[in-house]
Amino acid sequence: MTTILKSKDILHVKDLKLEQISLILETAARYEKVMALGGRLTNMAGKVLATLFFEPSTQTRLTFETAMLLMGGHVVSVTDAKTSNSVVKGERLYDTGKMIDGYANLAVIRHMAEGSAKELADGASVPVINGGDGAGQHPTQALMDLYTIQKERGRLNNLTVALAGDLKNGRTVHSLSWLLGKYGPRFYFVSPQELKMPADITNSLQNDGIEVIETTNLEEAAVKSDVLYMTRVQKERFTDENEYERLKGVYAVNNEFLGKAKHGITIMHPLPRLDEIAREVDEYEGAAYFRQAANGIPIRMAIIALVTGNE
Repeated sequence: MTTILKSKDILHVKDLKLEQISLILETAARYEKVMALGGRLTNMAGKVLATLFFEPSTQTRLTFETAMLLMGGHVVSVTDAKTSNSVVKGERLYDTGKMIDGYANLAVIRHMAEGSAKELADGASVPVINGGDGAGQHPTQALMDLYTIQKERGRLNNLTVALAGDLKNGRTVHSLSWLLGKYGPRFYFVSPQELKMPADITNSLQNDGIEVIETTNLEEAAVKSDVLYMTRVQKERFTDENEYERLKGVYAVNNEFLGKAKHGITIMHPLPRLDEIAREVDEYEGAAYFRQAANGIPIRMAIIALVTGNE
């Protein structure tokens, strides 16, 4: 059972089967319990993780690196893509993948171009994990989001979940909608018309029998939802700064808003946040976004161990 992910690239959530998802969640929970009890893990001792971050990241990079270190492994990194790697000189990611085989046991890549993780994986024989490719996918974020929902709500089945904000460019919501769709939710997709969820995702979910309600009204969705997953409007994906300025403050969650939402609603956010969640909301019991960020460590520990066969 624990070998069903060995040597597997984690590039897109659509590639993950339910038994593989369950194994990741169960392994993460076990590792989290070990750490909470003061235990140590050494299953990655002598192994090396290569982190290639060609796009800025705090949470994803640090949780991957922390996860590896907590299991006794080592990390080599590219963190300044403009000056410290051969891609600047024209090296193709396929060739970078070939090169990584010589000194790492697995690699995580974040890149501004969709399909970049697959190109690296095509060259590498070691497992490659997609840490975010442009506006495409972010599978490990979706897995930690799933883990968070399970912990906060006590289940994954039959939930009503609102995804709100920049659904067009938000790779986190792209991945989460595919992944959570395996558990039979009802979705509210809340966004301005200009930032709607890509039609291929919405249509695919609906074709699978998932109820999807598209709306611009955040309050309407929050009244009926168990989970509200907020996202920032992603300035880096816009070519027209005026359009960004017009759309950036379209939704905001504050204490007044919470008073109108469903009682006990769980508030999530992939971070970093801008103005879409006020700091006063941090005191709300259901504000799960910082717990969500912490959940990245056990989830990424589980993924690292399982794909390398060192569980």
